[in-house]
Amino acid sequence: MEPVRVTDFAEAKQRGRKLKMLTAYDHPTAQILDAAGVDAILVGDSLGMVVLGYEDTTRVTLEDVLHHTKAVARGARRALVIADMPFLSYHLGAYESVRAAGRLVQEGGCKAVKLEGGLEVLESVRAIRAAGIPVVGHLGYTPQSVHVFGGHRSQGRTLETARRIVQGALALQEAGVFALVLELVPHRLATWLTRRLEIPTIGIGSGPGCDGQVLVTQDMLGMFPGFNPRHVRKYQDLHGLCSEAVRQYVHDVESGAFPTEQHSFSLDEAVLEALEREV
Repeated sequence: MEPVRVTDFAEAKQRGRKLKMLTAYDHPTAQILDAAGVDAILVGDSLGMVVLGYEDTTRVTLEDVLHHTKAVARGARRALVIADMPFLSYHLGAYESVRAAGRLVQEGGCKAVKLEGGLEVLESVRAIRAAGIPVVGHLGYTPQSVHVFGGHRSQGRTLETARRIVQGALALQEAGVFALVLELVPHRLATWLTRRLEIPTIGIGSGPGCDGQVLVTQDMLGMFPGFNPRHVRKYQDLHGLCSEAVRQYVHDVESGAFPTEQHSFSLDEAVLEALEREV
């Protein structure tokens, strides 16, 4: 099949086809998502929590994202690979923003980058676009600003915050982003905004009215049993399945049920006889 391109996102919105995006941070997961038919794979800075064990995304570095983007890009043949620009990689001016985005494309192998924020990041968005790199915007709850929000909270529930999201979305569209992630935005606001934008919206916790959806793969596969956010549907209990498999392995090794000759390699008897004579 033909690889998904940036221009396919606009075409999907025009035709009313829902866009599907999931996160990946390694080669085998990228292969699975790619073969299953997602339109895009996001190498999210969520890797800070689900892979590296951090409390939030602010400790994720550009080198972290680069490392994981390389692995994902090697595994994706059809899906569009989008890399998150981590905290402080696009806040220090246009030059540093372009340099960081360029490394993600040139070294990491992604086809587009995503950054968080509205009016305050327009200079970086325009500079990255001018360098020929496609950009995805991100509004609503923006995880890199978790300390400003005081936790993981829905955004846009007051007139002031809703207006800020709308203004940011229109400005980002004008600046050239080809898609916009809306995270934890009230579904009526997300639907209203989606209808007024020319670019597609990708929702996470923002309701069915968006042009597409994205989830953290580890969340939808149930890798963390104690983590049950409202916006996630768990399609599998992978934590339970993996735990049972490991318990069975431990039991089999202890009991001698594994390994057996079936899992071993044979040796010609003459070789053993020759060794015994030599020793």
